[in-house]
Amino acid sequence: MTTNVPKLMVLPGDGVGPEVTRQARRVVEWVAERRDFDIEITEAAVGYETQLLHGTGITDEVRADAGAADAILFGAEGGPEYDAMPRDRRGPTGIGTLRKGLDLFANLRPVKVHPAMADRSSLKAEVIAGVDMIVLRELTSGIYFGQPRGIERLPDGEERGFNTLSYKSGEIERIARVAFELAAARRGTVHSVEKSNVMEVGQLWRRVVERVHAEGHEAVALHHLYVDNAAMQIVRWPKQFDVIVTGNMFGDILSDCAAMVAGSLGMLPSASLGPADPATGRELYTPLDPGLVSPYIA
Repeated sequence: MTTNVPKLMVLPGDGVGPEVTRQARRVVEWVAERRDFDIEITEAAVGYETQLLHGTGITDEVRADAGAADAILFGAEGGPEYDAMPRDRRGPTGIGTLRKGLDLFANLRPVKVHPAMADRSSLKAEVIAGVDMIVLRELTSGIYFGQPRGIERLPDGEERGFNTLSYKSGEIERIARVAFELAAARRGTVHSVEKSNVMEVGQLWRRVVERVHAEGHEAVALHHLYVDNAAMQIVRWPKQFDVIVTGNMFGDILSDCAAMVAGSLGMLPSASLGPADPATGRELYTPLDPGLVSPYIA
C-alpha cells in the first residue's frame, strides 16, 4: 500500500550537529502538530563513529534510506578526533557521498542580515544594512570531485600533489539556469564568478553562462567577476549582490566569507537541491555549514 506521507531523514552527525538538528526537528514536529499533517521522521548515524566502524562516513543502508526520503536534514561532520585520523584511513564523507550520489548539484546559501544580530558582524553597520543575497554554489563537480588526484613521489625524491579542476558545459548550464530563475524571482541580478583571466575552465564557464543568459533570461542583469574581486566586493559593499553563482571550490570559499557579513557561519543555512523531478529529485538541508566543525570537510 502506497502512502503520500512525506519522509524526512535526520542525520545529526558530529559536534554541534545533534544539538542543532534536535531543535530543527522540534520545529518540524511543532508545525506538523499544529497544521494537522503527517510526516514520517527517521534518524540515522553518519560521521566520525561511522568512519571508525565502517571506514566510510555513511553506510550503504543509510545512503539508500536517505535516497528514499523526500528531504534530508544534515547536522555536521568532523571534529578534532576526525582531524587526527590519518587521511589514508578515511573513507568518503557522508555529506560528499549524499551530494554526489543524489545529484544535489545546486547549493543555495542565503545571506541576510537580521537587525538583532547585526552587532555580530565584523563589518560596519552601514555596510551590512539591508544585505539579502544568495550564494549559489555548483556542488557535484569541479576540483573536489575531479580525477586524477593524489600525491606522488617524483624520481628526484620530491613529492607532488595534484588535483583536477574540470567542468562540462551541461554542468555549467544547469546551475546557470537555477541562478537566472532565482534572480528573476528576486531582484533580477546575477553575478557570475570565475577566474577566466588565467583558467580555461573559467573561460568555458563565462561563455556558457552568457549563452544561457541569451536563451530567454535577458531580463535578468548579468555581471561577471573574477573570484578575487568577488571576495573583496563581498566585504566592501555586500548589498550590491542579489544572486552569486560560481563553481564548487569558489562557492565554498565565498559563502564562508559571506557568512561573516551576517555574523557567523552558524547564521548561514544551506539547501542542496537536485533536478526538479518529483520522481528522483531530493533535497538536503543543513542548519549550518556542515563543515563547520572540521576544516577538512567543505
